[in-house]
Amino acid sequence: MESAALIVILVIALSLFFDFTNGFHDTANAMATPIATGALKPKVAVMLAAGLNLVGAFLSTEVSKTISHGIIREGQITPAEFLPVIFAGLIGAITWNMLTWLFGLPSSSSHALFGGLIGATLVGVGFMAIDFGVVLSKVILPAVISPLTAGVIAFLATRLAYGLTRRVDSKPDGRDGFRFGQIFTSSLVALAHGTNDAQKTMGVITLALIMAGWQSPDQTSPHIWVIFACALTIALGTYMGGWRIIRTLGRGLTDVKPAQGFAAETSTAATILASSAVGFALSTTQVASGSVIGSGLGRRGSKVRWGTVGRITVGWVLTLPAAGAVGAVAAVIVHFLGTWGIVLDTVIAVVLIVAMFIRSNKDAVTASNAMSEVAESGRAVKVKRNPPPTRRQRAKEREEKAAKKAAEAAKKAAEAAKKAAEAKKKSAGASTKTAKTPAPEHPAPATGAQDAPRVGSNAKDGDRS
Repeated sequence: MESAALIVILVIALSLFFDFTNGFHDTANAMATPIATGALKPKVAVMLAAGLNLVGAFLSTEVSKTISHGIIREGQITPAEFLPVIFAGLIGAITWNMLTWLFGLPSSSSHALFGGLIGATLVGVGFMAIDFGVVLSKVILPAVISPLTAGVIAFLATRLAYGLTRRVDSKPDGRDGFRFGQIFTSSLVALAHGTNDAQKTMGVITLALIMAGWQSPDQTSPHIWVIFACALTIALGTYMGGWRIIRTLGRGLTDVKPAQGFAAETSTAATILASSAVGFALSTTQVASGSVIGSGLGRRGSKVRWGTVGRITVGWVLTLPAAGAVGAVAAVIVHFLGTWGIVLDTVIAVVLIVAMFIRSNKDAVTASNAMSEVAESGRAVKVKRNPPPTRRQRAKEREEKAAKKAAEAAKKAAEAAKKAAEAKKKSAGASTKTAKTPAPEHPAPATGAQDAPRVGSNAKDGDRS
């Protein structure tokens, strides 16, 4: 009995430590994009996320029930068999979580926990202790579907956001109002993270209490002290920041615009909250990454970098079996060495964690030089600096070209009319000048003047005769 009590205490301590690592490991899921767009300062964002993770942990216990009364068939296993298995599974989850944190690898804390528990159970108890139907329906399928769902929602939300604000395309700060919206949506993501991830640790502790006989199997909800302990621990881990994971996104997500970040966070929050309500144990890292990729594709001129997507996917796929392998090794040590195996596992885990922590200080990461694991998903979509115009912009360009041509034609016609008027005026002026010029005077013919006196003189001569 004393041995069982000791193991339960160790399991609770390890569970809370895992909850702490989960807090700083997944801080970036809520605060990656608002930091990238400048909506929130890094430290303010982390404080906000910590507070809302604390609140979110009290809002739902459905995911906790999935862990404590779903994946493991606790009714078919004796406490003496299973308590060391839970311990070994947590060793696997924590070791993998810390290792990925050290190297900044994309991984899921949730899947590390599931992998560690499943691997340790398979080795320590056997296949019959795992309810693979629940694993498939509430772990595997959500892991496949949730990033796709979040990506589609983010894609549509980004398209809608840009469509509704297309009149401000020409303004440099036309969509800066979305930064204020990001404060709300990122807060919603942090709240959703508390409703999902904090529940997983509650489920592990509740499972250990049931196996030790300290809680009735009929009581599916965790004790209130378990909820408080897990909520405070994940909030503390979030407040610590995990700058190695969150990073300030000076690289990776620097192209995230406010409207795009708003859409990604809305999609992430909606997906996680809906899944928490039905007890799906999601990976918030996968959901957040899927949202970032989908929102990137929602921008004009974007295309997928499939190589980057492949690297992210490989990291996701490896998490569960890798944590399972570490958990299985820890279970083998416990199985063969008994109590001394538990002690050896504890010593090995402490040594590894301390070594990784010391190693991390050689390359210290703070709020000024950090970068999020979700930032890797930002590189999965290539967005052109000068995206092609929309149909509305093309129509506007055609109208402007037609108006310009019409204006040029009218200008040419006006110039031609002016020239014609000037020519007509010049011609009319010449005609008037010609009309005013007097006709030249001609002298009388000399013969007429001479004939007249001669006639008179002849008459006069005749009278004389």
